Amino acid sequence: MKSSKTHQANGLPARGQPIAAEYFRAIAEGTIDWESWHSSNGEVLWVNEAVRRFTGYSPQECLAMVDYPLPLIVPEDRDRMTMHLRDAADGSTENNIEFRVMHRDGSMPWMAVSWQPMHDDEGRPLGFRASVRDITEKRRLREQLRLHNEHLEQLVQERTARVAELEKHRAKMQQLAALGELAAGVAHEINNPLAGIRNALLLIKRNLPNDIKHFDKFELIDKEIDRISGITHQMYQLYRPSQQTATRFSIQQTIAEVFSLALPLSRKTNVQAVLIAGDMKVTGELDADEVVLREGELKQVLLNLIHNAMQASQAGQKVMVTTLTDESSVRIEVSDDGFGIAAENLDQIFDPFFSTKTEKVGEGMGLGLSVTRSIIEAMNGSVEVASEVGKGTLFTVTLPRRLGR
Repeated sequence: MKSSKTHQANGLPARGQPIAAEYFRAIAEGTIDWESWHSSNGEVLWVNEAVRRFTGYSPQECLAMVDYPLPLIVPEDRDRMTMHLRDAADGSTENNIEFRVMHRDGSMPWMAVSWQPMHDDEGRPLGFRASVRDITEKRRLREQLRLHNEHLEQLVQERTARVAELEKHRAKMQQLAALGELAAGVAHEINNPLAGIRNALLLIKRNLPNDIKHFDKFELIDKEIDRISGITHQMYQLYRPSQQTATRFSIQQTIAEVFSLALPLSRKTNVQAVLIAGDMKVTGELDADEVVLREGELKQVLLNLIHNAMQASQAGQKVMVTTLTDESSVRIEVSDDGFGIAAENLDQIFDPFFSTKTEKVGEGMGLGLSVTRSIIEAMNGSVEVASEVGKGTLFTVTLPRRLGR
C-alpha cells in the first residue's frame, strides 16, 4: 500500500484530503458508458467523450443541440423518451429504459439509459445524471432467442397435432380392425348356408318344368344370391391379410386388362374409360411403366375406382385414368366429370358401410372404398380424394414403385 507521501509525489491528493474536481472529471471522461449531467429543468450541462462512439457526434455538438438528447433519438421513440426526461427532471430514478439513436453513419443502434437525481451536501438538487449503454448485441441475441422460442413452440404445436392425428388414426384403425374381424366372421357364417341354399335351389330348378308359373324367378334368385356372395366377399376382405406376393408387371398393361373387365358396365352406362400416360421414368432394372406390386390386388383397386366413376357419371361422359412414375413411386389418378361428392361426406367415404350412391346410380353397401383403402395401405401406399358436387371426383392412388418382399 502506497503512503500519503507517495500519493503527493505522484500529484495525487493525500488519503483523507479533499479531491479536486478535475479528478472526478477525469473519471467521468474515462467511463465507457455515455454519461451526461442535466440541470433540474432538464437542460444538459455536460456530456462525456464516449458520446462520440455511441452517436458519431462530439460532446461539443451535443451541448449545442436544442432539446438534447432528443435530436439523437429516432423519431418513433422521441415522444416516449420526452416523457421519461420530464420524469428524470422531476427527481425520478429509472433503470434500463430502451430506445434507439440515429448514428451519424446512418445506423440505428439500441441503447439503454438509467438515471438518478444528484444533490449537494446540503441536500439541494443538482439535477440528474444519465448513463447510457449500447445494447444492440443484447437486443440481437434477444430477438434470436425469441425467434428460436417461437420456432420451438411451433414445432411443439406441430408435433402435438401430429401425435393427436396419429392417435386418432390409431383409434380408427383399431375400430376398423374390430369391425373387419366381425365382418369376416359374419361373412364366413353367411357363406356356408348361402352355398346350401344355392345347391338346393339348383336341385329344385333342375326337377321342375320350364313352363310352370314363376319359373323365371329362379334366375332372379340366383342373381341375388350372387349379390349376397359378393357382399360377404367384400366383408371378408376387410379383415383378410393379403396372401399375394409382389410381381413385376407393366402398369399400363394391367390397366388395359382392368378396362376389359369394366367393359360390361361401360356399355351399360355408356361411359368410356380412357388411359392417359403421364411422365414415366426408367429406374434401375424397371422399364418406364413397370412396377413390382401385388398385381391382383391393384386390379381390384382400379376396377372398384373405375366402376364407381362410371356409376357416378352420365351417359356420354368419360372416366380418365392417368399414370405417372418416378424413381420411387407410381401415381394413378382416376377422375370423372360426374355427380361429385358433397364436402361433408368426403371424410366418411372410406368408412365401412358408408355409401354416397343414389338410386339413380345404383345402391351399394359402402364396402368397396373401405376394401380399396385397406389394400392400398397394405402395400404401403395412400389414397386421396378431391371432389366437387356437379363437377366430378378425382381419386389419387400413390404406391411405392417396388414393394418389398
